Amino acid sequence: MANRIVISPKGHTKPIARYSPAISVSISPGDRMVFISGQVSSDAAGETVSVGDPAGQARYVFEKIEHLLVEAGGIMEDIVSLVIYLTDMENFEAISEVRNKVLTEPPPSSTLVEVSRLAVTDHLVEISAIAVLPSERKS
Repeated sequence: MANRIVISPKGHTKPIARYSPAISVSISPGDRMVFISGQVSSDAAGETVSVGDPAGQARYVFEKIEHLLVEAGGIMEDIVSLVIYLTDMENFEAISEVRNKVLTEPPPSSTLVEVSRLAVTDHLVEISAIAVLPSERKS
């Protein structure tokens, strides 16, 4: 079995079920994949950040994803795939604008899904990610 490391930075939202915020897996000497569970706009105390503001929630979620990547030794440019869950497609433009500012070229693969609701009613967006962290970073 691959070497798996749980990534759970201090101050990050505590899981409310049996899952890890992120898992890092070795895929070749020095290279690793990081699988980031769906992140929502809850702070460390479990309170919703930016209630009613889809762009604010998206910014906060991407900050959490970046925090997990940094903790794993990566950067946002290491993301190769995203899955974005929206509770209302009317929020697509606001969330897409944030996404387009946060992600670099080449952009990762991406899936967008509208859902009837998320685990917490105040959450408007949830984003999961997969990243590949190289053993040596090119300058």
